[in-house]
Amino acid sequence: MIFASFEFVFLFLPVYFTLYFLTPAKWRNWPVLILSWLFYAWWRVDFLALLVGVTVFTFAVARLMDASGVESRRGKHLFLLGILGNLSVLGYFKYANFGVATLNDLMAGLGFRPMGWNEILLPIGLSFYVLQSVSYLIDLRRGVVPVSRSFVQYATYKAIFSQLIAGPIVRYAEIAPDLQERKHSLALFGAGARRFMIGFAMKTILADTLSPMVDAIFALPAPTLVESWTGAIAYTLQLFFDFAGYSAMAIGLALMCGFHFPQNFNHPYLSGNIQDFWNRWHMTLGRFLRDYLYISMGGNRRGPIRTYFNLFMTMVIGGLWHGANWTFILWGVWHGGMLALHRYWKNLGFRPIPYIIANPILMLCIVLGWVTFRAPTIHSTFGMYAGMLGLNGTGFTDAIAWQITPDQLWTMAIAAVLVYWPVLTARTPLARPPEENGWALRAAWTVAPMLGFVLGLILLYSRAAVPFLYFQF
Repeated sequence: MIFASFEFVFLFLPVYFTLYFLTPAKWRNWPVLILSWLFYAWWRVDFLALLVGVTVFTFAVARLMDASGVESRRGKHLFLLGILGNLSVLGYFKYANFGVATLNDLMAGLGFRPMGWNEILLPIGLSFYVLQSVSYLIDLRRGVVPVSRSFVQYATYKAIFSQLIAGPIVRYAEIAPDLQERKHSLALFGAGARRFMIGFAMKTILADTLSPMVDAIFALPAPTLVESWTGAIAYTLQLFFDFAGYSAMAIGLALMCGFHFPQNFNHPYLSGNIQDFWNRWHMTLGRFLRDYLYISMGGNRRGPIRTYFNLFMTMVIGGLWHGANWTFILWGVWHGGMLALHRYWKNLGFRPIPYIIANPILMLCIVLGWVTFRAPTIHSTFGMYAGMLGLNGTGFTDAIAWQITPDQLWTMAIAAVLVYWPVLTARTPLARPPEENGWALRAAWTVAPMLGFVLGLILLYSRAAVPFLYFQF
């Protein structure tokens, strides 16, 4: 079940909100927990046991750490047990297939028979809820949060359905007060509903319309100049509106129930440099990589060379977190290299490049990076790059021309305008808060998300639901 589906909008949500608001306030974590587990079990009942097992294991380790003293020798051993236990689960389900395939390729190259192996299915959302466990244990070790003494509260934090599958990566400290007591109001519910409808429209109207074109172009063995650039730009827009749309829906659904999730996107394609981009794109992952990897490796405290290395390795690990494939490692190398180069540029004392030049340069680098993020193999990645250089011809070929429709091209144009909307409207009343404008703009601020939601439902009725791109991570 995904948010952009009829069974979610017209079946799960009505049941969820009915049971939630009929439950007395002090017991409302129970329906959130139970219905979130049922939401997860809709996909695979057996993997619900893994989610519950990780939750129980981490909760128990944290309680034992607290009882022993986090600074004691036993507390440190328990901390390592908790971290290694969670990472072992992630490593087995996410990277075992990749490891065996790489080993078999090496053995075949040396003339040995490959080992037999049954492919392991990756549980949906595993990467996200394991990162939550890791952040909770590290924050407990650092004294940032007190240990949770209520299993229901901790399990609810892990299971809240709106962030369970693809984030945002919420830290326990950020919603611990909401887990104990939440405030509800029509205004809060309305703000959450508006956020959900905007995300729904981003996903169904923009991202899903571009999906068939992106899939068709990235499946070509030798895309031409026009095809490869069209596919790369379309994917750049699709990925943003798909994932930012999911995050908006997740944050909105949480707000409707009184949970305050952190922001996950802040107009990342308007950035003027790669550091600013990572302060705006998938912000909760960026914070995780910074606070738990980069700083733990020494950050910028051990001289410039070590700083460049730490930046580079943080992004390589971040790329590997996204998926067990050499394409994601290459994407991490690309972004790590850009971050290190940006820091080197700053250390040389050069003035920042003017925004009107810096943003197009950055976006070119981002688009090139998204190619390897989307391509299924390294070979197809460089096939796309060859096409972008014009080595496979120029115009649309017959194999792809019939698959690209005018509505997809119009959607690309509209999506690009919406990306740069804050810049285009910076000096107009559209940039002001709604309460500072007249009644017409205030009405549009309220009605537009509803119209987008209705149009999204109409489009959803006319085609199959498209899974969120980040479900695969």
